[in-house]
Amino acid sequence: MSYKIGTKVLVNDRMQRGYAYVLDAPAGKRFADGFSPAFSPKKMLELGVFEGKYCNDCRDEFPNDWFKKAKLSDVADPSLNFFKIKSRLPLQEWRRKGWIVGPDPRGWFQWYCRYYLGRRIPEIDDIQIKRWRAFARHRGQILAHCQAMDLSCRPRQRQALLQWSWDPFI
Repeated sequence: MSYKIGTKVLVNDRMQRGYAYVLDAPAGKRFADGFSPAFSPKKMLELGVFEGKYCNDCRDEFPNDWFKKAKLSDVADPSLNFFKIKSRLPLQEWRRKGWIVGPDPRGWFQWYCRYYLGRRIPEIDDIQIKRWRAFARHRGQILAHCQAMDLSCRPRQRQALLQWSWDPFI
């Protein structure tokens, strides 16, 4: 599939059937002011996020090269996370907490993958970017309580930062 402006992406996976969106921006470009994620979705998947249990049934929606070095598994495996710790809650808990917003039933990372490709839905994008900005508090906690580059300090917060595309290597 070509991921150029104007491309219509059709989604048919276990969580969405018949959903479609059009790419309005070039992949990895024209992000909202103040939204500057540290990593692309491809890099996040390579580093190890969500215990490898992400995008298992929706790979057709995204570029194949995102998955060439991705750490993926059919079952949640904390050893696949960069910081080797459990880092995820069940999807039902995300729903209960109101973390699922708009047409992205898998949550923030699915939104980010689609945004990175070029989908823009201003009202949803604003909500998700505000959530991303709020996550900076975890970076502040690491800076306040850890020695520089001591990756063993606060590994849960570091893994969470990575899963929100903030740089955990501080």
